[in-house]
Amino acid sequence: MGNPPAKLCAVVAGSSAWAPGVTTPEELEAWIAAPRALERDGHPQAKFLPAMLRRRCKPLTRIMLTAAYGCCTENELATVRTVFSSRHGSINESIGLLEAIAESKRVSAATFAHTVHNAQAGLFSIAAANRQASSSLAGQEASFPTGFLEALTHLNRAPQRKVLLVTGDVPLAETFASLIDEAQVSYGTGLLLASDGEGPGVSLALEPRTSADAPPSPTPWPAAFEFLRWLHSEEPDLTIPTQRTNWQFRRAD
Repeated sequence: MGNPPAKLCAVVAGSSAWAPGVTTPEELEAWIAAPRALERDGHPQAKFLPAMLRRRCKPLTRIMLTAAYGCCTENELATVRTVFSSRHGSINESIGLLEAIAESKRVSAATFAHTVHNAQAGLFSIAAANRQASSSLAGQEASFPTGFLEALTHLNRAPQRKVLLVTGDVPLAETFASLIDEAQVSYGTGLLLASDGEGPGVSLALEPRTSADAPPSPTPWPAAFEFLRWLHSEEPDLTIPTQRTNWQFRRAD
């Protein structure tokens, strides 16, 4: 007999977020109560990191690690599996490297090391002394829901171990900004997911979009922030539409 099908649901055991103007749990609470467009630029100081490591962190890394540390206890930081999801990652630094290559200039190996898509996951594993399984992914405009789905696969594989889902991005450099129809903001969110225990239960279903569906329209804040808004509301479900899929979140018993 084959393995049983994956259970596409989880308990949200903890959550956190960081964006300019939304830097504390109290400010996040206020944003959830009265959502508004997020500010474009900024990053946290991330003083919880050792100074030597902090100096190596680009703005996106500081943002995502701040979100990660915001929803885990010290023990959980070292024991959770992790999923880091970012549509663009450190592409702005990559642009600088490509321009240097085009101009036959020397390229910084240290800068290159921080432009790979798993840079945030790697620095988190160093800072938190975390040796558990980790995934880093980009899913275009569906980067948040695909990250959630990836986190569910980790739970299905090891249901006894919590999974930390971290999502984040920074505004794109002018080179590519005009090609993307989305909110250009600096943000990071963290969700601590478990198979059971205390916290709201959430299920995920995927429905292919058809030609009859209206095209998705951009929202004034990222999908991960929309999920947090919904999670703390009384609405029974949330649909995040992307080009090919309707990602349907529902409250689970």
